[in-house]
Amino acid sequence: MRFLIKYFLLSLIILFNIKFFCLDFDAKYAFSLLEKQVSFGPRVPGSKAHKKTVNFILDFLKEYVDTVYVQKFSKRVSYSKKDVEFYNIVGILNKDKEENIMLFSHFDSRPFSNKKGKPTPGANDGASSTALLLYLAKYFKENGFKERIDFVFFDGEDGGSITHPDEWFIGSKYFSENYSGNIPKIAILVDMIGDRDLNIKREINSEIVNSKLYDKIFEKAKKLGKKSFINRLGFFVEDDHIPLNKKGFKCVDIIDIEYKYWHTTDDTPDKCSEESLRDVGEVLIETVYDR
Repeated sequence: MRFLIKYFLLSLIILFNIKFFCLDFDAKYAFSLLEKQVSFGPRVPGSKAHKKTVNFILDFLKEYVDTVYVQKFSKRVSYSKKDVEFYNIVGILNKDKEENIMLFSHFDSRPFSNKKGKPTPGANDGASSTALLLYLAKYFKENGFKERIDFVFFDGEDGGSITHPDEWFIGSKYFSENYSGNIPKIAILVDMIGDRDLNIKREINSEIVNSKLYDKIFEKAKKLGKKSFINRLGFFVEDDHIPLNKKGFKCVDIIDIEYKYWHTTDDTPDKCSEESLRDVGEVLIETVYDR
């Protein structure tokens, strides 16, 4: 009888393509990756904390992906007296497969804040999305995902200002201008997804370029009962997906721009939650598996 029940359940899983991937999401571990980044200090390009973060991401990826490479380049910026070295980091799982999925984050933190002379800790803005992508690299490797996924970590996203608009999205601009590979089947940017009071809406620039992908993402969120995903239009957001979409990526941005501590010295881990990382992580896992 026990064998028959087991066989029956297995048959149902195969017949209806039932998935249990999300049950294994380790939100506590994912959150520890956020805390680790913040522990280095503000990840301002050119700082010691920034270089420690680069090494941390590289060391982590080497455990779980087939290929890791760095786009290293220099640029003069207004917040430094000398040229700053930037590092885009790319980890590729199953690099020889044709189908391509690309997930993006930025890991740097802002050189300026609401307090003069103080950079931001960037717990939500930078560390949360980077923690999630690192965790997903581990997750997809351990769960035997068979297609190619590129995990891309941009540098220099957050250094712009009204007087220096060219200093926004430095890493994603460089990546896009130098990209010569295939346009991915799925391209998703995550940013500011750790907020304790998470509310993710359909960002309008993303809606314009790829409403069908948004449909799938929000359908998965509804299926999983994720109330943090609100299926209505939000705001126009300028983010790393803009340079990507100029290249033809049709990338959507998963972001909660309504964050009280955005660009302040109070953007610390206590303003973030494991549950928010779980919500976004489980939705992305379901979306990627059911692409």
